Amino acid sequence: MYLSDRVPVVLNYNPFMAFHPEERPGYSDPVIRATNTLVSSLRYMCTLRDSVLEPVVYHLNPAKSDNQRFRNIMRWMPTSLASYAAYALKVFPLDMSQFGNLFHSTRIPEIGKDSLKCDPHARHMLFMKNGHFYIFDVFDRDGNILPPEHIHACISYIAKDQTPPPKYPIAIFSSENRNTWAACRAELLAAGNEAALNAIDCAAFNIVFDDVEVGSQPEKIFHTFLYGNGKNRWFDKSFSVIFTSDGQGALNFEHSWGDGVAVMSYFNEVAKDVQEKPSIHPESVPANIDASQFVRRLEFNLTSNLEAAINKAIQTYETNISTLQVNVLESKILSKNLCKKYKVSPDAMMQLGFQVAYYLQHGMVVATYESCSTAAFKHGRTETIRPATLETTEFAKAVSRSQPPSNADLKKLIMECSKYHGMLTKEAAMGQGFDRHLFGLRKLAEAQGGRMPDLFIDPAYAKINHNILSTSTLPSAAISFGGFAPVVRDGFGVGYQIQDDWLGLVLSSYHPHRDGAGFIECAEKAYKIIHDALTNP
Repeated sequence: MYLSDRVPVVLNYNPFMAFHPEERPGYSDPVIRATNTLVSSLRYMCTLRDSVLEPVVYHLNPAKSDNQRFRNIMRWMPTSLASYAAYALKVFPLDMSQFGNLFHSTRIPEIGKDSLKCDPHARHMLFMKNGHFYIFDVFDRDGNILPPEHIHACISYIAKDQTPPPKYPIAIFSSENRNTWAACRAELLAAGNEAALNAIDCAAFNIVFDDVEVGSQPEKIFHTFLYGNGKNRWFDKSFSVIFTSDGQGALNFEHSWGDGVAVMSYFNEVAKDVQEKPSIHPESVPANIDASQFVRRLEFNLTSNLEAAINKAIQTYETNISTLQVNVLESKILSKNLCKKYKVSPDAMMQLGFQVAYYLQHGMVVATYESCSTAAFKHGRTETIRPATLETTEFAKAVSRSQPPSNADLKKLIMECSKYHGMLTKEAAMGQGFDRHLFGLRKLAEAQGGRMPDLFIDPAYAKINHNILSTSTLPSAAISFGGFAPVVRDGFGVGYQIQDDWLGLVLSSYHPHRDGAGFIECAEKAYKIIHDALTNP
């Protein structure tokens, strides 16, 4: 699905997740933060390469098993018995096949269908600054991580480079329509740029230095990390870590190679390692080396046709991003602890809030998408949870009446919503949803040719796949902020969190198709209604 789609990956597929701001004095310096993040990433990479990375598992009873005691037991358990012991404690392994494309990987544009390229033997790292590409080795010939002081020196050299931006920045190509980009890449290769492109493709991952300050402003954070300066991004890389001049950091990842399982494992472990075991400190001195002998800035040969294509790509990019807007809600009216107290699913309450908010704003129910991992299966990706149900619709209609039911009656409806949402979630996680099944049947019908079955040309099928509300949870406390663009022009993209004592959502939409501020206002009302119904007799 991902590789065949011809739309640009930026805005249509790539999401972002922001790290928490660095609170320790001096550690927010972009060079310090980039060095620590890179070294922690290389440590993570080595544990993955050496097959000693802690497996990703699902704890059915986390209170009993998601602790250090369980991990210590598993560490010393013979391999032949470890799986059985884990099953006995209701701990189930998740598929980790996506991890193979986490590092040294990129998406290659090709006419009709893209491909993934991965070179696990590459030893270098990619940096971007001011529209330029830089590479330097981070591993020695034996696969050992080079000293942090050496890496610090190379990164400092890049950060201090004052080379003006290129007149024709090829990075903008990665924001283009995939067929357009594929044709331009073929011309780049023909012009003698194969070695430079290969260096980009095979680098461990990409770190971007962005000359912009975002502070704590949600709008700036969203726009910078979701797309930002397209001349200083390579959206095809498996993932990029972006640092602003005021030291804020975020991860932006390409979606075709994998989903949240691999990305969240990396994100959580690196965020933790940077805090607990920083490789350098504000007072650290870079290695006394001539970094220019180790860092190489990539150069490109461009034809007049490519130069014209770059100018056109810049115009297209500016048009595509011009109407995207973001609105944010953070509230303590509802929380994970409160939901647990009243025995309702936190995720169900978040989704119920979206349904009520949309109904309050528009007086109707629309197709809603929630992503659910199917990593319990080998090579599992995702299935769809459909949160817009008869139960949520009944509740939304009830609270919209001039004379709504009593809180006791509303609470009963909430319980039904939570129960049904929980069932849908379990079905999706176990591969029992209908979206992927129908998608597979449709692809088979297309491959066979001839007239499509009536189901797939029915207006109802088109309607349910026009997802006005596209939602995805940000499941980690290590994420301070995150989001993505709507999947349709007249829709909303909703990245959300519910933590122990607060909830938050990042809402994207395209002007003038949707009123994001109005939706946020309705969402605040919705969560207050849910809160009051739960807490008041």
